[in-house]
Amino acid sequence: MADPSSYRPKPGQIPDSPGVYKFRDEHRRVIYVGKAKNLRQRVANYFQDLAHLHPRTRTMVTTAASVEWTVVSTEVEALQLEYSWIKEFDPRFNVKYRDDKSYPYLAVTLNEEFPRVQVMRGAKKKGVRYFGPYGHAWAIRETVDLMLRVFPVRTCSAGVFKNAARTGRPCLLGYIGKCSAPCVGRVTPEEHRELAEDFCDFMAGRTGTYIRRLEKDMMQAAEEMEYERAARLRDDAGALKRAMEKSAVVLADATDADLIAVAEDELEAALQIFHVRGGRVRGQRGWVTDKVEAVDTSGLVEHALQQLYGEERGDAVPKEVLVPALPEDTEAVSQWLAERRGSQVSLRIPQRGDKKDLMATVQRNAQQALGLHKTKRASDLTTRSRALEEIAEALGLDTAPLRIECYDISHLQGDDVVASMVVFEDGLARKSEYRRFQIKGFEGQDDVRSMHEVIGRRFKRYLQEKERTGEWEEQPTGTPADGPAPIGPVPGPAPAADPAVGDGEPTAVAEDSEPREDDGRPKRFAYPPQLVVVDGGQPQVAAAKRALDELGIDDIAVCGLAKRLEEVWLPDDDDPVVLPRSSEGLYLLQRIRDEAHRFAITYQRAKRAKRIRTSPLDDVSGLGETRKQALIKHFGSVKKLRQATIDEICEVPGIGRRTAESVAAALASTTPAAPAVNTATGEIIEEDDGGSS
Repeated sequence: MADPSSYRPKPGQIPDSPGVYKFRDEHRRVIYVGKAKNLRQRVANYFQDLAHLHPRTRTMVTTAASVEWTVVSTEVEALQLEYSWIKEFDPRFNVKYRDDKSYPYLAVTLNEEFPRVQVMRGAKKKGVRYFGPYGHAWAIRETVDLMLRVFPVRTCSAGVFKNAARTGRPCLLGYIGKCSAPCVGRVTPEEHRELAEDFCDFMAGRTGTYIRRLEKDMMQAAEEMEYERAARLRDDAGALKRAMEKSAVVLADATDADLIAVAEDELEAALQIFHVRGGRVRGQRGWVTDKVEAVDTSGLVEHALQQLYGEERGDAVPKEVLVPALPEDTEAVSQWLAERRGSQVSLRIPQRGDKKDLMATVQRNAQQALGLHKTKRASDLTTRSRALEEIAEALGLDTAPLRIECYDISHLQGDDVVASMVVFEDGLARKSEYRRFQIKGFEGQDDVRSMHEVIGRRFKRYLQEKERTGEWEEQPTGTPADGPAPIGPVPGPAPAADPAVGDGEPTAVAEDSEPREDDGRPKRFAYPPQLVVVDGGQPQVAAAKRALDELGIDDIAVCGLAKRLEEVWLPDDDDPVVLPRSSEGLYLLQRIRDEAHRFAITYQRAKRAKRIRTSPLDDVSGLGETRKQALIKHFGSVKKLRQATIDEICEVPGIGRRTAESVAAALASTTPAAPAVNTATGEIIEEDDGGSS
């Protein structure tokens, strides 16, 4: 590990001009490339106290052995040079997007004497016009098959073309009218190229001209009583319309734009791009990248723009690029895009209307792509085994933790405080083992105290089950060896943690009961984990460890995963365990923590919604929803109903005197809620419905 001070430039040596800088390692390999408006300020930031640097930046500067820079005249030149160097040197600490699949394009080889329409993958070639990318090659072939009726461009390979020219006989497509057969001289090279250019114009979105022309020719042929020709033109127009229908209109103003969305976590990012031409989605593309450098959403967007348009010219760069966050130097990036297009390019964040709605769709696709990538990575058996081994090695465990339990606390400003327990066995989620908890020991917000209570309740239940099943034999003195006093048997089913509910989990039962096996016996809660993971840092880990110590449990490992820097904390350690960014063990811990957070917040939101919907009328026996609504509609609110007399309540249709007395008694026994206050104006909001109290 190198000391950055050993290669730190001398004061005043770095110019304060725009430029691009390179960090090299001891073998002179370029490991990072960056650009700056002011080289002196930017490069100096890398040589501050290591404790103040982001962990990924810290790793980079301690791996490097030297730094050098190149001064340029403008920020646009710096952007272009940075892209060129990243492409040339492939630095290990720069974000590099990789396609999550090899996307097919519809390509027209305008660089040939007789242009050919075909499916292409891989790197783009000079002189070839590309459309897409498409999700599947068959989608391209279906579109081409429809369009060849109107634009009979060559689609055959060079070998087939030469053989047809040699024999003087075209292929089958030439006989059925889906190729103009330039191989046998039916059309001149100029006429065939014009067909290919018309094909490209139609695919680029200029569709109305050709359809109107076909319809005009059809009407003229009908007037001249050339009905066969009119029918053929009618079918040609229908084929073009069907080809257009394969890409639905998403923007009514015939916009040409690329929409870019990013979904990210601490370790990876997924990027999705929708290519919209003529208001229609003409292609979609997705990238996934490791976040090997300290970069935010705007930085990810800038890297994406560089790699997406770095090799493009002309119409391949659209008039409008919509992004979720603007790059740090928006003006320079916009100018760079404009130079590549040859005209002005609008780079902005959509704020309203159809474009914002479409951006939300692109964002959902990015989230799904990231989730799918995580699922594929987590489902591999070899990867899971390696992850568990890495966790065991990092935490100093004797064996791989085959059962891991993770706990998270969730609340809304101290209200509806709940906790979740999720279980992963052999690296896979066991949703039937999930549990949820209400915090019962105190009121208010205290994550550390909540964690102590939850861990204590869960493992007290573990000890009860262990004793009940006879796995824990009592000593003559009445205490188990090296443990606390045994907890006496609980009559009937022992209380369990709250049961799990949610995506694919068992149906919920009463709060203080637990799901039962098919034979009617309660499920045992006596399966101990090898590792307990808590969502949080040192305080939460210490609370969990203290709860286990109080119960005399010393054979279960505890760690915490802090969100800020994805650090792993161990009990009684002042410094965290920092797993490598590429560690499968860290990836698994992060996935378990995220699942615990999802499960906890889902339960917390459900409780809050239930509390908000609660009404004092719910406790009135025999009062159904219809009569409840009738009461609220008659009086206007629960507050006014509470002030009404029994005789006034009896005036409501369907409410008898006995029911009216029950309603009055129920409302009298409940304390009115404090008035709601509009925090912006200070105005007291009158209660106007029966959905809350």
